[in-house]
Amino acid sequence: MAGQTAAGPPSFPQAGPEFGGPPNPLLRLLQEFTIEANRYVDAAGDRKDMHRTDMNALAVIMRHTARGEVVTPGVLRKELNLSSPATTALIDRLDNSGHVVRERHATDRRQVQLKMTPKAFRDGGAIFAPLAQHMDSAMAEFSAAELETVTRFMTAMVEATAAAREASDDEQPKGGPPG
Repeated sequence: MAGQTAAGPPSFPQAGPEFGGPPNPLLRLLQEFTIEANRYVDAAGDRKDMHRTDMNALAVIMRHTARGEVVTPGVLRKELNLSSPATTALIDRLDNSGHVVRERHATDRRQVQLKMTPKAFRDGGAIFAPLAQHMDSAMAEFSAAELETVTRFMTAMVEATAAAREASDDEQPKGGPPG
């Protein structure tokens, strides 16, 4: 990787005083990871003719389903921060592409729930298996104790990011973003 030496992690230009001084190298690496992950998702999605929002929607559905939770259009709208019309267009795309089906809830027939199809799981596997293989190879270089520490760290970073997002949401006027 550019900027990386045999002596240590990549070096980055120092941030100016407007950012509170020199950045923590670990935070910069997290930023780089996020950028690379986004690039991967975009490139892999393009190969399957899927937009990032489509893949994010499938990830939301998969996560909630794994927890045994019902996934509704409202859940998708909230988690992806979409308008109702955008959510409907997204679900229509996923339905038309054969990635999700809409089903009436078993006990509340008024409620529509979203379920992934076998095609969605196949396409997801094709998209993310290469990334998983590379990540598995990289993780094999670390001990179980090191991976436990990194797991705790990443969990804390995810929680901190979610807390920052929620705090930012709370600061927005109730009428929507400033215009």
